[in-house]
Amino acid sequence: MNDNDTSQDTELVECSQCLKEIPLSEAKSSEGADYVAHFCGLECYDKWIKEKQDKED
Repeated sequence: MNDNDTSQDTELVECSQCLKEIPLSEAKSSEGADYVAHFCGLECYDKWIKEKQDKED
């Protein structure tokens, strides 16, 4: 059995910043009023927050 095989039952989501596919169980999330954004890590989350704040200024 190959240890790199991923289960077909594993749900994947896209990082909202870099668009990398990651398992939902590993994703960090930020919930908004109308959506949920998923991130592969804190670096992408921080970039997303900064871009969002820049757009509001």
